[in-house]
Amino acid sequence: MTRSDSRKGAKPKRKYTAANADRHELYQLAVQNVESEIDFVDETFQAMRKRKAERLREDFCGTGNTSCEWVSRRKTNIAVGLDIDADPLAWGREHNFAKLKPAQRERVKLLERDVLDPGPGTGKMDIVLAMNFSYWLFMDRKTMRRYFERVRESLVSDGVFFLDHFGGYEAYQEQEEEREVEGGKFTYIWDQQKYNPISGRVDCAIHFKFKDGTEMRNAFTYSWRLWSLPEIREILEEAGFKKTTVYWEGVDDEEDEEGFAGGNGEFEATEEGTADAGYICYITAEK
Repeated sequence: MTRSDSRKGAKPKRKYTAANADRHELYQLAVQNVESEIDFVDETFQAMRKRKAERLREDFCGTGNTSCEWVSRRKTNIAVGLDIDADPLAWGREHNFAKLKPAQRERVKLLERDVLDPGPGTGKMDIVLAMNFSYWLFMDRKTMRRYFERVRESLVSDGVFFLDHFGGYEAYQEQEEEREVEGGKFTYIWDQQKYNPISGRVDCAIHFKFKDGTEMRNAFTYSWRLWSLPEIREILEEAGFKKTTVYWEGVDDEEDEEGFAGGNGEFEATEEGTADAGYICYITAEK
């Protein structure tokens, strides 16, 4: 028994089950790390531009978790989140937005809009983000280029576009990967259900499994094109970006039971990646 557990009236530790769990909360716990992501974005922009960024737009924002983290960092920071799905936006307003201080709430907007037509109040941004690979829902080169052009138009003259990317030879395999979250309170399952090598389409899903044996299947489903890094960099250049940089993750000193070393969470600019089974990296595109 821990010290907090021994206190009179202490609340019991929460037990997640398929019946009581909220899929958006589970996603934020299992998939997102907005603190480290914003650390990287903020520090990288300052290193590139020798100034602090203030205006950030989070495309495909979902629950707006990253936007809320951004405005909590500095009193001058402003965030706009865009998503076409009303459900996660509503959840984000109720949970993430509501946790902000009143002054912080005035500096963030979560808008139900299409990133291909962002509309008024979404331009003159220092930073635009497209994270969690959501931009891969654009499955043809023409539409992807159009999206990148809209982003470029939304940036100030020295603005920077940040994207993430995943790959490696396991990205093309139909398989499931499991990882325990919250000290084993639940298990996150990434399911690559189907891959078509002719079209490049990959159908994926996220499931959650709980200690009581219950499961939340297909909590989130995705149909994407599995874009390669060279393709994305080429389309960014075609859309008018002058320079792209890849930030590759370093390797952890410790190896797992199968002898593989995971990422260490530190990303450095490079033109020499490694033929990993799976990788996640960042890309920056400069206007």
